[in-house]
Amino acid sequence: MSRITFDGQRLAIEDIVALAKRQAGAELGRTPEFQSRIQAGADFVARLLAEDGVVYGVTTGYGDSCTVAVPPSLVAELPHHLYTYHGIGAGALLSAEQTRAVLGARLASLCQGYSGVSLDLLRQIETLLTHDILPLIPSEGSVGASGDLTPLSYLAAVLCGEREVSVNGETLPALEALRAAGATPLKLRPKEGLAIMNGTAVMTGLACLAFARADYLAKLATRITAMNVVASAGNAHHFDATLFAAKPHAGQQRVAERLRADLTSEQPSRNDHRLQDRYSLRCAPHVIGVLEDSLPWLRQMIENELNSANDNPLIDPVEERVLHGGHFYGGHIAMAMDTLKTAVANLADLLDRQLALLVDARYNHGLPANLSGASGERAAINHGLKALQISVSAWTAEALKQTMPASVFSRSTECHNQDKVSMGTIAARDALRVLDLTEQVAAGLLIAARQGLALRERVTPLALTPDLAAMQADLAERLPLIDEDRALDKELGALISAIRGQAWDLYA
Repeated sequence: MSRITFDGQRLAIEDIVALAKRQAGAELGRTPEFQSRIQAGADFVARLLAEDGVVYGVTTGYGDSCTVAVPPSLVAELPHHLYTYHGIGAGALLSAEQTRAVLGARLASLCQGYSGVSLDLLRQIETLLTHDILPLIPSEGSVGASGDLTPLSYLAAVLCGEREVSVNGETLPALEALRAAGATPLKLRPKEGLAIMNGTAVMTGLACLAFARADYLAKLATRITAMNVVASAGNAHHFDATLFAAKPHAGQQRVAERLRADLTSEQPSRNDHRLQDRYSLRCAPHVIGVLEDSLPWLRQMIENELNSANDNPLIDPVEERVLHGGHFYGGHIAMAMDTLKTAVANLADLLDRQLALLVDARYNHGLPANLSGASGERAAINHGLKALQISVSAWTAEALKQTMPASVFSRSTECHNQDKVSMGTIAARDALRVLDLTEQVAAGLLIAARQGLALRERVTPLALTPDLAAMQADLAERLPLIDEDRALDKELGALISAIRGQAWDLYA
């Protein structure tokens, strides 16, 4: 397994995704320069405390309780109280993949060297990733500023041997899992509870996963479109290079280029004077291109957040200053995820419209109604993809409904201390739900495209490009032609898993 080094150097979305999928492991930086920087921050916090310095969250209460002085004899207990009273999460637990992404995002931030934490704390997070000891983190309860306090409290507690974890799919007490890995529960130092919890790791980890899935869906939607152009006897010249040079959106042009490559051998239909296909085929580059053109700046926002120190206060170990601010505010991730989920939902809508054309004998140019493969008298009792089209429509509608921007629903919390919050974690969760639904739509369209191409072949011999022919052959192995009605849920589920596993190497 390759290793991703966490030492304050810039990480990419792909690093967190590889870590989340267990395609790479985590390794804490070993250089003296990195370790001395981390140690300098922890030493500065300890010295401030010894000199009776007033530091928010170290010698004071939290949030609106910042004016409450903590007696010196109780300072050591304060971090324990922080993660204890935040143990109020609800909702579905984060998946194993999502939890690893969260751990990676938090470790990346703490390794920037501005959080005043000890090397022991960083090593403990490294231990969790190395041994795949995953805190059970409820997904609901964060407003996205003062960071992901409630969900990250489950990480803080586990580092200290409290609450529960998952190891190889088995739920265990955290203390038992740590001891089995040869680790000792932490006793958090002053500031360390706040450093773990007061940041954007949950929304950022989820955003990394969402970005990777959206990037793949853009390519898959393009390939499906190409298959549907052929299946519906469409006009491949809608994607002409000169045409797209006249509107210079790079992502849109890239989608059109991919479609040209997939449709090289296709000719426009001349028999019925249909020079222009309907928008869901003709304008596919314009729809998919919005997501393609958004991905670069979405990457920039997500990766900047990933590589930021985002707790409060920050500890400057060089100039020995305590910097009180609001870097826990997840506004950039909120905007990125609200944007991404809207662009992805539009892919679902595009593919849903393509399916509506394919199954309708009035618009599919010679294919049977509902793409049924039955013939003769048995055609009367077979209904082909009628129900699939209904399900795809339902998934699309739900995806579109989820696009209300979470970032505009700020709520004042915590005695009006947190009076403007980002809702970034809710936006990230929404984006993942939209991705789930759109992947289901894409799986449904793979069934339809495979069926449509096979039925078109019965009408007109096809000369598919190598990439389309390979895709159709792969789908034929996964999915026998639907000549007689059958339940398709298991085949649909297998295709959804294939999409999430990025089984096809698209436009390499």
